[in-house]
Amino acid sequence: MMLLAGMLEELPEDLARQVFTHASWSERRSDSYERLAFLGDSVLSLAVSTHLYPRLEAEHFGAGRLTKIRAQAVSGVSCRAVAERLALPERLRAAAPASVREGGLLETERVLASVIEAVIGACYLQAGYERTAEAVVEAFGPEIEGALENPVDFKSALQELLARRGAEVSYEVVAEEGPPHERSYEVLARVDGRDLGRGTGRSKKHAEQEAARVAVDRLTSE
Repeated sequence: MMLLAGMLEELPEDLARQVFTHASWSERRSDSYERLAFLGDSVLSLAVSTHLYPRLEAEHFGAGRLTKIRAQAVSGVSCRAVAERLALPERLRAAAPASVREGGLLETERVLASVIEAVIGACYLQAGYERTAEAVVEAFGPEIEGALENPVDFKSALQELLARRGAEVSYEVVAEEGPPHERSYEVLARVDGRDLGRGTGRSKKHAEQEAARVAVDRLTSE
């Protein structure tokens, strides 16, 4: 049994009930998993960051690359995979009102990601950081290794980083130089009207990647 699964079983009944309560199922939003998910998101990020930091050489893994790897390891897709390994969809379905058990809500990436974050938040409140962090790193182990072995691109990393802030990025080509066979592009990455990254490249895709890398580095340092 995964450590996180064992900790979930140890939760007091009222806290476990809150973990599996969607806001639409309760008259009071405070009875739902939303606040626990907010807390768990931070614990998840810190646990994975603390795990990665000493493993990766500073010369080759700056803040930008670390952010990229962490973003992939704790992405919505990753959270959903961990939730499914812990059989959280079944527990969520059992806790749901009969009217929504057959709907698609319980299987969505957003809901399952929130539930696994709520589990982490509840375990943190009950057992403290050290034990919870150990369980989180074990539970997300395959996702962490996958991010290290097959890292996503900077555009995806930036998108994941911004998704947690409720923001979106747009890319704009602001300059093109050189003859057709040696064309160079300059691209801006904009978030809510703010220029966060500027990149150049021999293709629009390469310029966008560079702009995204600069944006990730800037957001990480802020």
